[in-house]
Amino acid sequence: MRTRFGLIRMNPRDPSQPNRVASPLELFFDLVFVVSVSLSSSHLHAAESDAHIVSGVGSYLMVLLAVWWAWMNFTWFATAFDTDDWFYRLLTIVQMSGALVLAAGTGSAMTEGDFTIMTLGYVVMRLPMVAQWLRAAASVPHLRQTALVYAVGITIMQVLWIARLWLPEQGGVVSFLVLMGGELTVPIIAERRRHTPWHPEHITERYSLFTLILIGESVLASANAVIDSVEHTAHLPSLIIVAVCGLILAAGMWWTYFAREHSDSITSFGSSLTFGYGHFVVFAAAGALSAGIEVAIDVDTNAADVAGVAAAATLTVPVSLFLLGTWALTLRHVLSRATNIVIVALAALIGLSALVPFSLPVAAACMVTLVIVLEASRNADRTTRIEQGTFSL
Repeated sequence: MRTRFGLIRMNPRDPSQPNRVASPLELFFDLVFVVSVSLSSSHLHAAESDAHIVSGVGSYLMVLLAVWWAWMNFTWFATAFDTDDWFYRLLTIVQMSGALVLAAGTGSAMTEGDFTIMTLGYVVMRLPMVAQWLRAAASVPHLRQTALVYAVGITIMQVLWIARLWLPEQGGVVSFLVLMGGELTVPIIAERRRHTPWHPEHITERYSLFTLILIGESVLASANAVIDSVEHTAHLPSLIIVAVCGLILAAGMWWTYFAREHSDSITSFGSSLTFGYGHFVVFAAAGALSAGIEVAIDVDTNAADVAGVAAAATLTVPVSLFLLGTWALTLRHVLSRATNIVIVALAALIGLSALVPFSLPVAAACMVTLVIVLEASRNADRTTRIEQGTFSL
Protein backbone atom coordinates (compact mmCIF):
# COMPACT_ATOMS: atom_id res chain seq x y z
CA MET A 1 0.00 0.00 0.00
CA ARG A 2 1.42 3.37 -1.05
CA THR A 3 1.53 6.25 1.41
CA ARG A 4 2.33 9.93 0.92
CA PHE A 5 4.88 10.94 -1.73
CA GLY A 6 4.51 7.61 -3.53
CA LEU A 7 6.25 5.60 -0.81
CA ILE A 8 5.31 2.06 0.15
CA ARG A 9 4.66 1.28 3.80
CA MET A 10 7.73 -0.57 5.10
CA ASN A 11 6.02 -3.70 6.42
CA PRO A 12 8.13 -6.80 7.15
CA ARG A 13 8.57 -9.08 4.15
CA ASP A 14 7.08 -12.58 4.30
CA PRO A 15 9.93 -14.98 5.26
CA SER A 16 8.15 -17.81 3.46
CA GLN A 17 7.42 -15.88 0.25
CA PRO A 18 7.81 -18.35 -2.64
CA ASN A 19 10.31 -17.79 -5.44
CA ARG A 20 11.87 -14.71 -3.89
CA VAL A 21 15.14 -13.86 -5.62
CA ALA A 22 17.68 -11.05 -5.56
CA SER A 23 16.36 -7.83 -7.06
CA PRO A 24 18.15 -5.89 -9.84
CA LEU A 25 18.98 -3.22 -7.24
CA GLU A 26 20.65 -5.81 -5.02
CA LEU A 27 22.69 -7.14 -7.95
CA PHE A 28 23.75 -3.59 -8.84
CA PHE A 29 24.68 -3.03 -5.18
CA ASP A 30 26.88 -6.15 -5.21
CA LEU A 31 28.77 -5.10 -8.33
CA VAL A 32 29.61 -1.69 -6.86
CA PHE A 33 30.84 -3.23 -3.63
CA VAL A 34 33.03 -5.74 -5.44
CA VAL A 35 34.95 -2.78 -6.87
CA SER A 36 36.22 -2.05 -3.35
CA VAL A 37 37.16 -5.68 -2.80
CA SER A 38 38.92 -5.83 -6.16
CA LEU A 39 40.98 -2.72 -5.42
CA SER A 40 41.94 -3.97 -1.96
CA SER A 41 42.98 -7.28 -3.54
CA SER A 42 45.18 -5.39 -6.01
CA HIS A 43 46.90 -3.57 -3.16
CA LEU A 44 47.29 -6.88 -1.32
CA HIS A 45 49.05 -8.29 -4.38
CA ALA A 46 51.44 -5.32 -4.45
CA ALA A 47 52.24 -5.71 -0.75
CA GLU A 48 52.77 -9.45 -1.01
CA SER A 49 55.01 -9.09 -4.08
CA ASP A 50 57.15 -6.62 -2.13
CA ALA A 51 57.48 -9.17 0.71
CA HIS A 52 55.26 -7.09 3.05
CA ILE A 53 52.95 -10.02 3.60
CA VAL A 54 51.97 -9.53 7.25
CA SER A 55 51.26 -5.80 6.98
CA GLY A 56 49.60 -6.26 3.59
CA VAL A 57 47.26 -8.97 4.84
CA GLY A 58 46.45 -6.94 7.95
CA SER A 59 45.53 -3.85 5.94
CA TYR A 60 43.55 -5.94 3.47
CA LEU A 61 41.48 -7.50 6.25
CA MET A 62 40.76 -4.11 7.80
CA VAL A 63 39.52 -2.72 4.49
CA LEU A 64 37.48 -5.82 3.78
CA LEU A 65 35.88 -5.74 7.22
CA ALA A 66 34.44 -2.32 6.44
CA VAL A 67 33.17 -3.37 3.01
CA TRP A 68 31.75 -6.68 4.24
CA TRP A 69 29.97 -5.13 7.20
CA ALA A 70 28.23 -2.45 5.15
CA TRP A 71 27.23 -5.06 2.54
CA MET A 72 25.96 -7.46 5.17
CA ASN A 73 23.87 -4.85 7.00
CA PHE A 74 22.16 -3.82 3.78
CA THR A 75 21.54 -7.44 2.79
CA TRP A 76 19.85 -8.45 6.04
CA PHE A 77 17.81 -5.25 6.16
CA ALA A 78 16.67 -5.82 2.58
CA THR A 79 15.52 -9.36 3.28
CA ALA A 80 13.27 -7.97 6.04
CA PHE A 81 12.06 -4.60 4.72
CA ASP A 82 12.85 -4.09 1.04
CA THR A 83 10.17 -1.84 -0.49
CA ASP A 84 12.00 -1.01 -3.74
CA ASP A 85 10.30 2.39 -3.91
CA TRP A 86 12.09 5.55 -5.01
CA PHE A 87 13.30 6.57 -1.54
CA TYR A 88 14.61 3.10 -0.74
CA ARG A 89 16.46 3.07 -4.08
CA LEU A 90 17.85 6.56 -3.48
CA LEU A 91 19.26 5.63 -0.06
CA THR A 92 20.78 2.46 -1.53
CA ILE A 93 22.49 4.44 -4.29
CA VAL A 94 23.91 6.78 -1.63
CA GLN A 95 25.37 3.71 0.04
CA MET A 96 26.90 2.73 -3.29
CA SER A 97 28.50 6.16 -3.58
CA GLY A 98 30.02 5.61 -0.15
CA ALA A 99 31.42 2.29 -1.36
CA LEU A 100 33.10 4.08 -4.27
CA VAL A 101 34.57 6.69 -1.92
CA LEU A 102 35.82 3.88 0.30
CA ALA A 103 37.33 2.20 -2.77
CA ALA A 104 39.16 5.41 -3.60
CA GLY A 105 40.66 5.39 -0.10
CA THR A 106 41.85 1.78 -0.08
CA GLY A 107 45.21 2.70 -1.58
CA SER A 108 46.15 5.29 1.05
CA ALA A 109 44.75 3.07 3.81
CA MET A 110 46.72 -0.02 2.80
CA THR A 111 49.98 1.62 1.73
CA GLU A 112 50.23 4.65 4.04
CA GLY A 113 47.95 3.78 6.94
CA ASP A 114 45.81 6.84 6.20
CA PHE A 115 42.18 5.86 6.74
CA THR A 116 40.67 9.34 6.29
CA ILE A 117 39.06 8.86 2.87
CA MET A 118 38.13 5.29 3.65
CA THR A 119 36.45 6.34 6.92
CA LEU A 120 34.45 9.05 5.17
CA GLY A 121 33.32 6.53 2.58
CA TYR A 122 32.38 4.07 5.30
CA VAL A 123 30.29 6.65 7.15
CA VAL A 124 28.51 7.56 3.90
CA MET A 125 27.73 3.88 3.43
CA ARG A 126 26.36 3.47 6.93
CA LEU A 127 24.31 6.63 7.55
CA PRO A 128 21.60 5.75 4.99
CA MET A 129 20.91 2.68 7.11
CA VAL A 130 19.94 5.00 9.97
CA ALA A 131 17.25 6.52 7.76
CA GLN A 132 16.13 3.06 6.68
CA TRP A 133 15.80 1.83 10.27
CA LEU A 134 13.93 4.99 11.33
CA ARG A 135 11.52 4.41 8.49
CA ALA A 136 11.05 0.81 9.63
CA ALA A 137 10.48 2.01 13.20
CA ALA A 138 7.72 4.36 12.01
CA SER A 139 6.06 1.64 9.93
CA VAL A 140 6.20 -1.46 12.17
CA PRO A 141 5.04 -0.91 15.79
CA HIS A 142 5.98 -4.36 17.10
CA LEU A 143 9.55 -3.98 15.77
CA ARG A 144 9.92 -0.30 16.68
CA GLN A 145 12.29 -0.89 19.60
CA THR A 146 14.50 -3.18 17.54
CA ALA A 147 14.64 -0.68 14.68
CA LEU A 148 15.40 2.25 17.00
CA VAL A 149 18.23 0.36 18.69
CA TYR A 150 19.72 -0.23 15.25
CA ALA A 151 19.35 3.43 14.30
CA VAL A 152 20.87 4.73 17.54
CA GLY A 153 23.64 2.12 17.57
CA ILE A 154 24.70 2.82 13.99
CA THR A 155 24.66 6.57 14.61
CA ILE A 156 26.85 6.29 17.71
CA MET A 157 29.33 4.11 15.88
CA GLN A 158 29.64 6.57 12.98
CA VAL A 159 30.37 9.42 15.39
CA LEU A 160 33.09 7.26 16.95
CA TRP A 161 34.57 6.43 13.53
CA ILE A 162 34.87 10.13 12.72
CA ALA A 163 36.39 10.81 16.15
CA ARG A 164 38.94 8.04 15.52
CA LEU A 165 40.54 10.16 12.81
CA TRP A 166 41.97 12.43 15.52
CA LEU A 167 43.57 9.60 17.48
CA PRO A 168 47.36 9.10 17.37
CA GLU A 169 48.51 6.84 14.54
CA GLN A 170 50.00 4.37 17.03
CA GLY A 171 46.56 3.34 18.25
CA GLY A 172 45.04 2.98 14.81
CA VAL A 173 44.80 -0.80 14.64
CA VAL A 174 43.58 -1.22 18.22
CA SER A 175 40.93 1.51 17.88
CA PHE A 176 39.82 0.01 14.56
CA LEU A 177 39.31 -3.41 16.13
CA VAL A 178 37.48 -1.93 19.12
CA LEU A 179 35.08 0.06 16.94
CA MET A 180 34.57 -2.86 14.59
CA GLY A 181 33.70 -4.97 17.63
CA GLY A 182 31.14 -2.32 18.55
CA GLU A 183 29.63 -2.50 15.07
CA LEU A 184 29.35 -6.28 15.30
CA THR A 185 27.61 -5.98 18.66
CA VAL A 186 24.83 -3.64 17.49
CA PRO A 187 22.71 -6.37 15.79
CA ILE A 188 23.14 -8.71 18.77
CA ILE A 189 21.79 -6.04 21.12
CA ALA A 190 19.06 -4.87 18.75
CA GLU A 191 17.73 -8.36 18.03
CA ARG A 192 17.84 -9.48 21.65
CA ARG A 193 14.09 -9.25 22.32
CA ARG A 194 12.41 -9.22 18.92
CA HIS A 195 14.01 -10.56 15.75
CA THR A 196 13.54 -9.00 12.36
CA PRO A 197 12.34 -11.58 9.80
CA TRP A 198 14.61 -13.10 7.19
CA HIS A 199 13.97 -15.14 4.08
CA PRO A 200 16.36 -18.15 4.18
CA GLU A 201 16.47 -18.74 0.41
CA HIS A 202 16.85 -15.02 -0.31
CA ILE A 203 19.65 -14.54 2.21
CA THR A 204 21.62 -17.59 1.11
CA GLU A 205 21.21 -16.59 -2.54
CA ARG A 206 22.58 -13.12 -1.74
CA TYR A 207 25.65 -14.60 -0.06
CA SER A 208 26.10 -17.10 -2.88
CA LEU A 209 25.95 -14.41 -5.55
CA PHE A 210 28.48 -12.21 -3.78
CA THR A 211 30.82 -15.18 -3.35
CA LEU A 212 30.41 -16.07 -7.00
CA ILE A 213 31.25 -12.52 -8.09
CA LEU A 214 34.36 -12.52 -5.90
CA ILE A 215 35.60 -15.80 -7.37
CA GLY A 216 34.83 -14.50 -10.86
CA GLU A 217 36.73 -11.28 -10.19
CA SER A 218 39.71 -13.32 -9.05
CA VAL A 219 39.66 -15.44 -12.20
CA LEU A 220 39.39 -12.32 -14.37
CA ALA A 221 42.24 -10.57 -12.60
CA SER A 222 44.39 -13.67 -12.84
CA ALA A 223 43.64 -14.09 -16.55
CA ASN A 224 44.58 -10.46 -17.21
CA ALA A 225 47.82 -10.93 -15.30
CA VAL A 226 48.72 -14.02 -17.33
CA ILE A 227 47.90 -12.26 -20.62
CA ASP A 228 49.99 -9.25 -19.65
CA SER A 229 52.90 -11.46 -18.56
CA VAL A 230 52.86 -13.51 -21.75
CA GLU A 231 53.31 -10.31 -23.74
CA HIS A 232 56.46 -9.43 -21.85
CA THR A 233 58.18 -12.71 -20.99
CA ALA A 234 59.32 -16.01 -22.43
CA HIS A 235 58.27 -18.01 -19.34
CA LEU A 236 55.26 -19.47 -21.09
CA PRO A 237 55.33 -23.07 -19.74
CA SER A 238 55.45 -21.99 -16.09
CA LEU A 239 52.73 -19.39 -16.70
CA ILE A 240 50.50 -22.04 -18.23
CA ILE A 241 50.97 -24.18 -15.11
CA VAL A 242 49.99 -21.24 -12.89
CA ALA A 243 46.97 -20.47 -15.06
CA VAL A 244 45.74 -24.07 -15.16
CA CYS A 245 46.29 -24.68 -11.44
CA GLY A 246 44.69 -21.35 -10.59
CA LEU A 247 41.63 -22.23 -12.65
CA ILE A 248 41.38 -25.66 -11.01
CA LEU A 249 41.57 -24.11 -7.55
CA ALA A 250 38.98 -21.44 -8.37
CA ALA A 251 36.66 -24.01 -9.95
CA GLY A 252 37.08 -26.24 -6.91
CA MET A 253 36.17 -23.37 -4.60
CA TRP A 254 33.03 -22.74 -6.65
CA TRP A 255 32.20 -26.45 -6.71
CA THR A 256 32.63 -26.80 -2.97
CA TYR A 257 30.61 -23.70 -2.10
CA PHE A 258 27.66 -24.79 -4.23
CA ALA A 259 27.88 -28.49 -3.34
CA ARG A 260 24.79 -28.30 -1.10
CA GLU A 261 21.83 -26.04 -0.47
CA HIS A 262 22.50 -23.37 2.16
CA SER A 263 19.04 -22.32 3.28
CA ASP A 264 18.91 -24.93 6.05
CA SER A 265 22.01 -23.35 7.58
CA ILE A 266 20.04 -20.41 9.04
CA THR A 267 17.16 -21.89 11.00
CA SER A 268 17.61 -19.77 14.17
CA PHE A 269 18.97 -16.39 15.24
CA GLY A 270 22.18 -18.01 16.47
CA SER A 271 22.74 -19.92 13.24
CA SER A 272 22.00 -16.80 11.21
CA LEU A 273 24.70 -14.91 13.13
CA THR A 274 27.14 -17.75 12.55
CA PHE A 275 26.32 -17.90 8.85
CA GLY A 276 26.44 -14.13 8.40
CA TYR A 277 29.53 -13.36 10.44
CA GLY A 278 31.38 -16.52 9.41
CA HIS A 279 31.17 -15.55 5.77
CA PHE A 280 33.79 -12.90 6.38
CA VAL A 281 36.39 -15.67 6.15
CA VAL A 282 34.86 -16.94 2.91
CA PHE A 283 34.71 -13.47 1.34
CA ALA A 284 38.22 -12.51 2.47
CA ALA A 285 39.71 -15.73 1.15
CA ALA A 286 37.88 -15.44 -2.19
CA GLY A 287 39.03 -11.86 -2.59
CA ALA A 288 42.64 -12.82 -1.85
CA LEU A 289 42.70 -15.56 -4.50
CA SER A 290 43.66 -13.27 -7.39
CA ALA A 291 46.41 -11.65 -5.32
CA GLY A 292 47.94 -15.06 -4.67
CA ILE A 293 47.82 -16.10 -8.32
CA GLU A 294 49.34 -12.80 -9.39
CA VAL A 295 52.14 -13.25 -6.85
CA ALA A 296 52.80 -16.70 -8.36
CA ILE A 297 53.01 -15.07 -11.80
CA ASP A 298 55.36 -12.38 -10.48
CA VAL A 299 57.63 -15.06 -9.02
CA ASP A 300 57.78 -16.93 -12.33
CA THR A 301 58.58 -13.71 -14.20
CA ASN A 302 61.12 -12.51 -11.59
CA ALA A 303 58.97 -9.48 -10.82
CA ALA A 304 58.52 -10.16 -7.08
CA ASP A 305 60.74 -9.78 -4.03
CA VAL A 306 59.15 -12.79 -2.33
CA ALA A 307 59.75 -16.42 -3.23
CA GLY A 308 59.58 -19.97 -1.95
CA VAL A 309 57.15 -20.95 0.78
CA ALA A 310 55.89 -17.41 1.43
CA ALA A 311 54.99 -16.88 -2.23
CA ALA A 312 53.17 -20.19 -2.50
CA ALA A 313 51.32 -19.56 0.78
CA THR A 314 49.79 -16.34 -0.59
CA LEU A 315 47.75 -18.62 -2.88
CA THR A 316 47.33 -21.90 -1.05
CA VAL A 317 46.40 -20.48 2.36
CA PRO A 318 43.43 -18.38 1.10
CA VAL A 319 42.11 -21.39 -0.83
CA SER A 320 42.43 -23.55 2.28
CA LEU A 321 40.65 -20.97 4.45
CA PHE A 322 37.86 -20.64 1.88
CA LEU A 323 37.29 -24.39 1.88
CA LEU A 324 37.39 -24.68 5.68
CA GLY A 325 35.02 -21.73 6.06
CA THR A 326 32.60 -23.17 3.52
CA TRP A 327 32.76 -26.58 5.19
CA ALA A 328 32.08 -25.12 8.65
CA LEU A 329 29.15 -22.97 7.49
CA THR A 330 27.35 -25.11 4.92
CA LEU A 331 28.70 -28.67 4.72
CA ARG A 332 29.64 -29.89 8.18
CA HIS A 333 26.10 -30.69 9.27
CA VAL A 334 25.09 -32.54 6.08
CA LEU A 335 28.14 -34.78 5.53
CA SER A 336 28.99 -38.05 7.21
CA ARG A 337 31.71 -38.10 9.85
CA ALA A 338 34.15 -39.88 7.53
CA THR A 339 33.50 -37.39 4.71
CA ASN A 340 33.93 -34.46 7.07
CA ILE A 341 37.33 -35.77 8.17
CA VAL A 342 38.48 -36.25 4.57
CA ILE A 343 37.27 -32.80 3.47
CA VAL A 344 38.99 -31.03 6.36
CA ALA A 345 42.19 -33.01 5.80
CA LEU A 346 42.29 -32.18 2.08
CA ALA A 347 41.54 -28.49 2.74
CA ALA A 348 44.38 -28.38 5.25
CA LEU A 349 46.72 -30.16 2.83
CA ILE A 350 46.02 -27.50 0.22
CA GLY A 351 47.23 -24.85 2.66
CA LEU A 352 50.24 -26.93 3.67
CA SER A 353 51.19 -27.63 0.06
CA ALA A 354 53.11 -24.33 0.17
CA LEU A 355 55.78 -26.24 2.12
CA VAL A 356 56.55 -28.75 -0.65
CA PRO A 357 58.03 -28.46 -4.16
CA PHE A 358 55.56 -27.98 -7.03
CA SER A 359 53.08 -26.58 -4.54
CA LEU A 360 50.48 -25.41 -7.08
CA PRO A 361 50.14 -28.79 -8.87
CA VAL A 362 49.98 -30.50 -5.47
CA ALA A 363 47.26 -28.08 -4.31
CA ALA A 364 45.35 -28.58 -7.56
CA ALA A 365 45.54 -32.38 -7.17
CA CYS A 366 44.19 -32.11 -3.62
CA MET A 367 41.36 -29.90 -4.88
CA VAL A 368 40.38 -32.40 -7.57
CA THR A 369 40.35 -35.14 -4.93
CA LEU A 370 38.20 -33.02 -2.63
CA VAL A 371 35.63 -32.42 -5.39
CA ILE A 372 35.52 -36.14 -6.18
CA VAL A 373 34.87 -36.93 -2.51
CA LEU A 374 32.06 -34.35 -2.36
CA GLU A 375 30.43 -35.72 -5.50
CA ALA A 376 30.72 -39.32 -4.26
CA SER A 377 29.08 -38.25 -1.00
CA ARG A 378 26.26 -36.47 -2.83
CA ASN A 379 25.62 -39.46 -5.09
CA ALA A 380 25.54 -41.75 -2.04
CA ASP A 381 23.02 -39.42 -0.35
CA ARG A 382 20.87 -39.37 -3.49
CA THR A 383 20.91 -43.17 -3.70
CA THR A 384 19.90 -43.49 -0.07
CA ARG A 385 16.99 -41.06 -0.50
CA ILE A 386 15.81 -42.87 -3.63
CA GLU A 387 15.78 -46.14 -1.71
CA GLN A 388 13.83 -44.45 1.10
CA GLY A 389 11.44 -42.82 -1.35
CA THR A 390 12.30 -39.27 -0.21
CA PHE A 391 14.25 -38.07 -3.25
CA SER A 392 12.73 -35.53 -5.62
CA LEU A 393 14.17 -33.55 -8.51
